[in-house]
Amino acid sequence: MDTLDTTSRTLETWLDLRREAETIARREPFLARHLDVVLLGHATFDEALAGLVAHKLFDDTLEEGALRDLVREAAADRPEIVEAALADLRAVLERDPAAGCLITPFLYYKGYQGLQTQRVANWLWAHGRVHAALYLQSRVNERFGMDIHPAARIGRGVMIDHGTGVVIGETAVVGDNVSMLQEVTLGGTGKVRGDRHPKVRDGVLIGAGAKILGNIVIGEAAKVGAGSVVLHDVPAHCTVVGVPAQVVSRCCPGAPALSMDHMLPEE
Repeated sequence: MDTLDTTSRTLETWLDLRREAETIARREPFLARHLDVVLLGHATFDEALAGLVAHKLFDDTLEEGALRDLVREAAADRPEIVEAALADLRAVLERDPAAGCLITPFLYYKGYQGLQTQRVANWLWAHGRVHAALYLQSRVNERFGMDIHPAARIGRGVMIDHGTGVVIGETAVVGDNVSMLQEVTLGGTGKVRGDRHPKVRDGVLIGAGAKILGNIVIGEAAKVGAGSVVLHDVPAHCTVVGVPAQVVSRCCPGAPALSMDHMLPEE
């Protein structure tokens, strides 16, 4: 997507968010001030995203304004953060029937909010600001019950549904258009050092409670069944289930992460 298309899509999404917020504020005056603080009082999506992260994560040791400025700095230096946030937002709307509109995941889904915070923490980590990055990781853990290392590399169009209990390790890599549910672990196998976490390719669907351990590859458009423990590479377009996980199908048509079809293939 070229710069013009990206700018147009950003503006379109931002205007849709504002319209939804204005409608809710009229219907539910109780929420009017809240919506003004976290969304309607901002001029752009970038500003609203910075305000949202700051509002969710500030505590009595760090001012909300300082966090907001930090997110603004990251977004200005790395515009991909905002582009990914927009792609993630659209992904949730398209894949989660409970969302219903853009504003619901933006304001209330901790999987979405925690992921956007990790993107800022990743920027800090890349700039050698290790303790600032670890602070954000810690706050996301405390606030949302998610533990995503700042160094983990995560693509765009990613949906972390529910978010509770998700753990993603330092050297993990998650591709584009991936979907995962609660209590997923992309972890190590023990005290191995260096590159020790999974590499999840584009279009992968990971069911609730799945544990993927070690420096292994989950191939493009694969499906990992809920509760599975995966210790070895998974070929592209395959379905694996069980403890330890075994291949039960070598044909996953399309991208399971987009269809959100968790059913096992019929024989």
